[in-house]
Amino acid sequence: MATPQVLILQHVPWERPGRILSNLEDLGLKTVTLNIADKKKPDLPDFKELAGVVIMGGPMGAQDYDQYPGLKVEAKLARAAVASNKPLLGVCLGHQIIATALGAQLRRGDAPEIGFAPIKRMDKHDFFSMWDKQVNVLHWHNDVVGLPEGAQLLARSSVTKVQAFRLGSALGMQFHLEVCRSLLDEWLDEPSMVKDLKAVGGSKSALREAFEQYDPLLQPLAEQVFSGFAARCNSYAQTLNQ
Repeated sequence: MATPQVLILQHVPWERPGRILSNLEDLGLKTVTLNIADKKKPDLPDFKELAGVVIMGGPMGAQDYDQYPGLKVEAKLARAAVASNKPLLGVCLGHQIIATALGAQLRRGDAPEIGFAPIKRMDKHDFFSMWDKQVNVLHWHNDVVGLPEGAQLLARSSVTKVQAFRLGSALGMQFHLEVCRSLLDEWLDEPSMVKDLKAVGGSKSALREAFEQYDPLLQPLAEQVFSGFAARCNSYAQTLNQ
């Protein structure tokens, strides 16, 4: 049997897995990164040999299937992962793809949520055991989703009711814990991201200052979430090797 690997689905070059990848690599897990958004019949690794699936962010809508037919494939992968108890992690767009694949409604948010702002922890989970009741995180989204039936709501914000949820083997997060300093620099070198930021009255310098303020607090929280996910992938890989 081939070596188990974690599939990372990326939608644009600058929305990379950052700290997620670092934690997977720390455990020696093999990864493969693909962008299948515009492909009707993408060439994917054997699903049975995957130790986990990560679905990253992107500027498209989670159900823009006409323009991005591969998103329907990603939704199918998400459902299959949950059905087989395979570790599944979604960030921003990935969070929305997983939620809608599991039956939640997608809609345009009342206003864009971009920059650092607080979320409130709604319930406890082993990945979030270190979290305070409220913490400032990095947001970058327009669309929002409802809570899939049977899911555990983990976090919300004043304008987004579902900021994080868990359902079976799936963990969805609307916000961006994966962003380290170098990845933030890539975001701020991307014209479309800068345009989004300026449209809500933000600036590159102010966002960098906010990052320097909040990241020391977020780093250990990100480490807990992503090392926990990596450990689950590693455990799942062991079952595949048996």
